[in-house]
Amino acid sequence: MTAPTADTGRLGTGGGRWGMRADVLRHGGGHDSSRVGFVELFFDLVFVFAVTQLSHTLIAHPDVEHLGQVLVLAWAIWWLWIDTTWVTNWLDPDRVPVRTMLIVLMLLGLMMSSAIPEAFGEKALLFAVPYVIIQVGRTAFTTWAMGRHWPDNAMNFVRITIWQCASGAFWIAGALVEDARVALWVVAALLDVVGPRALFWVPGLGPTNPDTWEVRSSHMAERVSLFIIISLGESIIVTGAAFSELDVDVVTVVAFLAAFVSTVLMWLLFFDRSEQKAAAYFAAQDQPGMVAQTAYTYVPFLLITGIVLTAVADDLVLVHLGAEGGATDAWTAWIMCGAAAVYLLGNALFRRATGGPWSVPHLVGVAASVGLVALHGVVTPLTLSWATNAVLLAVIVGDVVPQRRRRTVAAD
Repeated sequence: MTAPTADTGRLGTGGGRWGMRADVLRHGGGHDSSRVGFVELFFDLVFVFAVTQLSHTLIAHPDVEHLGQVLVLAWAIWWLWIDTTWVTNWLDPDRVPVRTMLIVLMLLGLMMSSAIPEAFGEKALLFAVPYVIIQVGRTAFTTWAMGRHWPDNAMNFVRITIWQCASGAFWIAGALVEDARVALWVVAALLDVVGPRALFWVPGLGPTNPDTWEVRSSHMAERVSLFIIISLGESIIVTGAAFSELDVDVVTVVAFLAAFVSTVLMWLLFFDRSEQKAAAYFAAQDQPGMVAQTAYTYVPFLLITGIVLTAVADDLVLVHLGAEGGATDAWTAWIMCGAAAVYLLGNALFRRATGGPWSVPHLVGVAASVGLVALHGVVTPLTLSWATNAVLLAVIVGDVVPQRRRRTVAAD
């Protein structure tokens, strides 16, 4: 990737006549120029809280209606975070204007996250207004920051601002009109989904040239990996909190181990089997922007959703250990098995989007996870939890064994 530097000139069409006088772009092509800044990690603390709010909302309201609501809110949270990551991929977070912007976004994000449990109720405006201010304000700031120093990308952000204003109108309208809130917020979320795929096409301006998306691959890969770690951390928190309230006996310890093992297996599936190869593929691309759009913008939402649902499932298993009758109810089974299926699907798509073939073990694992739901009236939640763990482990083994065989053949 060619980064804008004082020696090599600017990416785009050259210096513009409008925008921030100070140059706050990242410069250089070395490791230090792409490192994740401490203020970015500080910014992430808000999203630790947001992920906790999402999982606890579904734990408190275990029904399909709240599942749908949590998914809409989760998409908004993810989209806000990943949009900010794209911005800090280009702007230097150690520069005072960028650092100040991130801290302001933290404040607004904390307000928004506090409203998550009642976002579809009395606190709809408290969720929607900060969200729209963050999205539109950050993008407008980036447009101004790039205008004089990277005009091509500044015009990209002009288009993005227009799309986010359109999306924001639906977020605000949904907050104001309770009866149509779900429909309006789904439309808003869909606009967010469609925008990048449409290259932020705007009448009169046309689409963005994807060549503009010169992405610092190591920064993007590390940032997304950190968010997945945040999500896995929520699974650990839920497991630990639920276990701390139980009497310690053999059954509770086995349930605790099942929850912990599921988190470890999810970590292995992504970080040991997928992330390293993906990062290498990503770094080798001459034009990584479209790879980043698919693999690091859309697909991780499935991984994060699977992790959050697993955290909810772990709580359900630990809480219902002594449930009368012992059999798993349909809701718990679908959350538990669905979480594994969604995570495996996300991992398979991530591998495919980063240059790998379709993973047969992953796809078989998706089908097997869904198939386990049929056992819900027969087995206990604890048994079903270990069964889903067995599927995850089988997928890992199904990945490792063929690779070792190929290495052995190549060595011979």
